[in-house]
Amino acid sequence: MPEYAGWQRITFTNSRGLKLAGLLHGNPADTEKIIINCHGFTGGKEGGGRALALGGELARRGWATLVFDFAGNGESGGHFADLTLTGQIDDLTRAVDLVLERGFRQVITLGRSFGGSTVICQGARDPRVAGICTWAAPARLMELFAGFTDEPLDGPGETVNLAGEKGMIQLKKDFFRDLENYDVPGQAARLSPRPLLVIQGTRDGVVPPDDARLIYEAAGEPRELVWIEKGDHQFTGQLEPVWQAFFQWLDRHFPQR
Repeated sequence: MPEYAGWQRITFTNSRGLKLAGLLHGNPADTEKIIINCHGFTGGKEGGGRALALGGELARRGWATLVFDFAGNGESGGHFADLTLTGQIDDLTRAVDLVLERGFRQVITLGRSFGGSTVICQGARDPRVAGICTWAAPARLMELFAGFTDEPLDGPGETVNLAGEKGMIQLKKDFFRDLENYDVPGQAARLSPRPLLVIQGTRDGVVPPDDARLIYEAAGEPRELVWIEKGDHQFTGQLEPVWQAFFQWLDRHFPQR
Protein backbone atom coordinates (compact mmCIF):
# COMPACT_ATOMS: atom_id res chain seq x y z
CA MET A 1 0.00 0.00 0.00
CA PRO A 2 1.37 3.45 -0.80
CA GLU A 3 2.08 5.91 2.00
CA TYR A 4 -0.49 8.66 2.49
CA ALA A 5 0.54 12.01 3.93
CA GLY A 6 -0.92 12.53 7.39
CA TRP A 7 -2.30 9.00 7.67
CA GLN A 8 -1.03 6.36 10.10
CA ARG A 9 -1.46 2.70 9.30
CA ILE A 10 -3.06 0.72 12.13
CA THR A 11 -4.45 -2.76 12.70
CA PHE A 12 -6.99 -4.01 15.20
CA THR A 13 -8.85 -7.25 15.79
CA ASN A 14 -12.55 -8.02 15.57
CA SER A 15 -14.35 -10.46 17.89
CA ARG A 16 -13.82 -13.28 15.36
CA GLY A 17 -10.05 -12.92 15.69
CA LEU A 18 -9.55 -11.34 12.25
CA LYS A 19 -7.06 -8.52 11.74
CA LEU A 20 -8.60 -5.35 10.32
CA ALA A 21 -6.50 -2.81 8.42
CA GLY A 22 -7.12 0.87 8.99
CA LEU A 23 -5.75 4.36 8.39
CA LEU A 24 -5.93 7.03 11.10
CA HIS A 25 -5.61 10.77 10.48
CA GLY A 26 -5.20 12.90 13.62
CA ASN A 27 -4.66 12.22 17.30
CA PRO A 28 -6.53 12.95 20.55
CA ALA A 29 -3.87 15.44 21.66
CA ASP A 30 -5.16 17.76 18.94
CA THR A 31 -8.87 16.93 18.86
CA GLU A 32 -11.29 14.80 20.86
CA LYS A 33 -13.60 14.45 17.84
CA ILE A 34 -13.32 11.65 15.28
CA ILE A 35 -15.23 10.43 12.24
CA ILE A 36 -15.24 6.70 11.51
CA ASN A 37 -15.84 6.50 7.75
CA CYS A 38 -17.18 3.12 6.55
CA HIS A 39 -16.92 1.93 2.94
CA GLY A 40 -19.65 0.34 0.89
CA PHE A 41 -20.26 -3.15 -0.49
CA THR A 42 -17.08 -4.48 -2.22
CA GLY A 43 -15.40 -1.15 -1.44
CA GLY A 44 -12.29 -0.26 0.51
CA LYS A 45 -11.12 2.16 3.16
CA GLU A 46 -9.48 4.60 0.73
CA GLY A 47 -12.68 5.03 -1.30
CA GLY A 48 -10.66 5.43 -4.49
CA GLY A 49 -8.88 8.32 -2.75
CA ARG A 50 -12.12 10.18 -2.00
CA ALA A 51 -12.33 9.00 1.61
CA LEU A 52 -8.74 10.12 2.16
CA ALA A 53 -9.42 13.52 0.60
CA LEU A 54 -12.43 13.91 2.87
CA GLY A 55 -10.30 12.99 5.87
CA GLY A 56 -7.78 15.66 4.92
CA GLU A 57 -10.49 18.32 4.73
CA LEU A 58 -11.98 17.15 8.02
CA ALA A 59 -8.55 17.52 9.64
CA ARG A 60 -8.51 21.17 8.58
CA ARG A 61 -11.87 21.54 10.30
CA GLY A 62 -10.67 20.02 13.57
CA TRP A 63 -11.75 16.41 13.12
CA ALA A 64 -9.73 13.20 13.17
CA THR A 65 -10.75 10.37 10.83
CA LEU A 66 -10.47 6.57 10.90
CA VAL A 67 -11.07 4.55 7.75
CA PHE A 68 -10.76 0.76 7.71
CA ASP A 69 -11.47 -2.30 5.58
CA PHE A 70 -14.30 -4.51 6.78
CA ALA A 71 -13.29 -8.15 7.19
CA GLY A 72 -12.87 -9.88 3.85
CA ASN A 73 -12.23 -6.59 2.05
CA GLY A 74 -9.06 -4.78 1.07
CA GLU A 75 -6.13 -5.46 3.38
CA SER A 76 -8.19 -6.92 6.23
CA GLY A 77 -8.24 -10.59 7.10
CA GLY A 78 -11.02 -13.00 6.27
CA HIS A 79 -12.82 -14.02 3.08
CA PHE A 80 -15.31 -11.83 1.25
CA ALA A 81 -17.68 -14.79 0.83
CA ASP A 82 -18.12 -14.85 4.62
CA LEU A 83 -19.42 -11.27 4.75
CA THR A 84 -22.53 -10.57 6.84
CA LEU A 85 -24.11 -7.42 8.20
CA THR A 86 -23.69 -8.82 11.71
CA GLY A 87 -19.98 -9.18 11.02
CA GLN A 88 -19.70 -5.61 9.77
CA ILE A 89 -21.52 -4.33 12.85
CA ASP A 90 -18.98 -6.19 14.97
CA ASP A 91 -16.07 -4.73 12.96
CA LEU A 92 -17.42 -1.21 13.43
CA THR A 93 -17.99 -1.77 17.14
CA ARG A 94 -14.35 -2.77 17.51
CA ALA A 95 -13.36 0.39 15.59
CA VAL A 96 -15.36 2.45 18.11
CA ASP A 97 -13.60 0.57 20.93
CA LEU A 98 -10.25 1.38 19.34
CA VAL A 99 -10.71 5.14 19.00
CA LEU A 100 -12.11 5.48 22.51
CA GLU A 101 -9.20 3.47 23.90
CA ARG A 102 -6.85 5.85 22.09
CA GLY A 103 -8.38 8.84 23.83
CA PHE A 104 -10.94 10.24 21.42
CA ARG A 105 -14.14 11.30 23.16
CA GLN A 106 -16.76 12.10 20.51
CA VAL A 107 -17.38 9.52 17.79
CA ILE A 108 -19.42 10.13 14.64
CA THR A 109 -19.99 7.31 12.16
CA LEU A 110 -20.35 7.88 8.42
CA GLY A 111 -21.33 5.08 6.06
CA ARG A 112 -21.49 4.85 2.30
CA SER A 113 -24.07 2.53 0.69
CA PHE A 114 -24.06 -0.82 2.60
CA GLY A 115 -21.70 0.88 5.04
CA GLY A 116 -24.56 3.30 5.68
CA SER A 117 -26.89 0.45 6.61
CA THR A 118 -24.12 -0.79 8.88
CA VAL A 119 -23.67 2.49 10.75
CA ILE A 120 -27.42 2.74 11.37
CA CYS A 121 -27.66 -0.80 12.75
CA GLN A 122 -24.46 -0.45 14.80
CA GLY A 123 -25.44 2.98 16.14
CA ALA A 124 -28.79 1.63 17.29
CA ARG A 125 -26.86 -0.75 19.55
CA ASP A 126 -24.03 1.52 20.66
CA PRO A 127 -24.86 4.67 22.64
CA ARG A 128 -21.20 5.68 22.52
CA VAL A 129 -21.78 6.86 18.94
CA ALA A 130 -22.83 10.52 19.13
CA GLY A 131 -24.17 10.95 15.59
CA ILE A 132 -24.74 8.99 12.39
CA CYS A 133 -24.58 10.01 8.72
CA THR A 134 -25.39 7.88 5.67
CA TRP A 135 -24.67 8.36 1.98
CA ALA A 136 -26.91 6.36 -0.39
CA ALA A 137 -27.75 3.75 2.24
CA PRO A 138 -30.16 0.92 1.35
CA ALA A 139 -33.15 0.40 3.63
CA ARG A 140 -34.68 -2.73 2.02
CA LEU A 141 -31.66 -5.00 2.15
CA MET A 142 -33.16 -8.33 1.11
CA GLU A 143 -34.97 -6.75 -1.83
CA LEU A 144 -31.81 -5.00 -2.99
CA PHE A 145 -29.35 -7.87 -2.74
CA ALA A 146 -31.74 -10.55 -3.99
CA GLY A 147 -31.99 -8.45 -7.14
CA PHE A 148 -28.30 -9.05 -7.86
CA THR A 149 -28.77 -12.79 -8.49
CA ASP A 150 -31.00 -15.13 -10.48
CA GLU A 151 -30.14 -18.09 -8.25
CA PRO A 152 -32.66 -19.37 -5.69
CA LEU A 153 -31.62 -18.35 -2.20
CA ASP A 154 -33.24 -21.43 -0.68
CA GLY A 155 -31.83 -23.87 -3.23
CA PRO A 156 -29.02 -26.41 -2.79
CA GLY A 157 -25.46 -25.26 -2.35
CA GLU A 158 -23.74 -23.12 0.22
CA THR A 159 -22.98 -20.07 -1.92
CA VAL A 160 -24.67 -17.79 -4.43
CA ASN A 161 -23.21 -15.69 -7.25
CA LEU A 162 -24.08 -12.00 -7.41
CA ALA A 163 -23.56 -9.53 -10.21
CA GLY A 164 -21.61 -6.63 -8.74
CA GLU A 165 -19.98 -3.47 -10.04
CA LYS A 166 -16.68 -5.38 -10.19
CA GLY A 167 -18.11 -8.43 -11.96
CA MET A 168 -19.43 -11.66 -10.47
CA ILE A 169 -18.87 -12.12 -6.76
CA GLN A 170 -19.69 -15.01 -4.48
CA LEU A 171 -21.31 -14.93 -1.06
CA LYS A 172 -22.44 -17.61 1.31
CA LYS A 173 -26.19 -17.89 1.71
CA ASP A 174 -25.64 -17.02 5.36
CA PHE A 175 -25.37 -13.43 4.11
CA PHE A 176 -29.05 -13.45 3.13
CA ARG A 177 -30.19 -15.36 6.19
CA ASP A 178 -28.43 -12.75 8.31
CA LEU A 179 -30.07 -9.85 6.46
CA GLU A 180 -33.48 -11.16 7.49
CA ASN A 181 -32.63 -10.16 11.07
CA TYR A 182 -32.33 -6.45 10.23
CA ASP A 183 -34.99 -3.83 9.63
CA VAL A 184 -32.91 -0.77 8.74
CA PRO A 185 -35.69 1.83 9.18
CA GLY A 186 -36.60 0.17 12.47
CA GLN A 187 -33.00 0.49 13.58
CA ALA A 188 -32.97 4.16 12.52
CA ALA A 189 -35.91 4.73 14.86
CA ARG A 190 -33.66 3.77 17.77
CA LEU A 191 -31.04 6.46 17.11
CA SER A 192 -32.91 9.46 18.56
CA PRO A 193 -32.07 11.74 20.37
CA ARG A 194 -28.74 11.45 18.56
CA PRO A 195 -28.71 13.32 15.23
CA LEU A 196 -29.05 11.47 11.92
CA LEU A 197 -28.16 12.89 8.50
CA VAL A 198 -29.35 11.00 5.39
CA ILE A 199 -27.82 12.06 2.05
CA GLN A 200 -29.22 10.59 -1.16
CA GLY A 201 -28.87 11.19 -4.89
CA THR A 202 -32.07 11.60 -6.86
CA ARG A 203 -30.73 9.51 -9.76
CA ASP A 204 -29.23 6.62 -7.79
CA GLY A 205 -29.48 3.57 -10.06
CA VAL A 206 -28.42 1.11 -7.35
CA VAL A 207 -30.27 2.11 -4.19
CA PRO A 208 -33.78 3.46 -4.85
CA PRO A 209 -34.07 7.03 -3.55
CA ASP A 210 -37.24 6.00 -1.72
CA ASP A 211 -35.00 4.04 0.67
CA ALA A 212 -33.64 7.33 2.01
CA ARG A 213 -37.17 8.51 2.71
CA LEU A 214 -38.00 5.24 4.52
CA ILE A 215 -34.97 5.73 6.80
CA TYR A 216 -35.70 9.42 7.38
CA GLU A 217 -39.40 8.96 8.11
CA ALA A 218 -38.70 6.14 10.60
CA ALA A 219 -36.08 8.15 12.49
CA GLY A 220 -36.80 10.45 15.39
CA GLU A 221 -35.55 13.99 15.79
CA PRO A 222 -33.09 15.46 15.18
CA ARG A 223 -33.04 14.12 11.63
CA GLU A 224 -32.21 15.60 8.24
CA LEU A 225 -32.64 14.38 4.67
CA VAL A 226 -30.55 16.04 1.98
CA TRP A 227 -31.28 15.31 -1.69
CA ILE A 228 -28.44 15.66 -4.18
CA GLU A 229 -30.13 16.60 -7.44
CA LYS A 230 -29.08 14.33 -10.33
CA GLY A 231 -26.73 12.49 -7.97
CA ASP A 232 -25.96 8.87 -8.85
CA HIS A 233 -24.92 6.12 -6.42
CA GLN A 234 -21.30 7.33 -6.37
CA PHE A 235 -22.28 11.03 -6.42
CA THR A 236 -20.20 11.38 -9.57
CA GLY A 237 -19.27 15.03 -10.01
CA GLN A 238 -21.42 15.89 -6.98
CA LEU A 239 -19.07 15.38 -4.04
CA GLU A 240 -18.87 19.09 -3.23
CA PRO A 241 -22.56 19.45 -2.22
CA VAL A 242 -22.36 16.11 -0.35
CA TRP A 243 -19.33 17.28 1.60
CA GLN A 244 -20.87 20.67 2.33
CA ALA A 245 -24.07 19.09 3.65
CA PHE A 246 -21.99 16.87 5.92
CA PHE A 247 -19.80 19.73 7.18
CA GLN A 248 -22.81 21.95 7.89
CA TRP A 249 -24.49 19.15 9.83
CA LEU A 250 -21.33 18.63 11.89
CA ASP A 251 -21.12 22.36 12.62
CA ARG A 252 -24.75 22.47 13.78
CA HIS A 253 -24.68 19.46 16.05
CA PHE A 254 -21.03 19.10 17.05
CA PRO A 255 -19.50 22.59 16.98
CA GLN A 256 -15.82 23.04 17.68
CA ARG A 257 -14.83 24.77 20.86
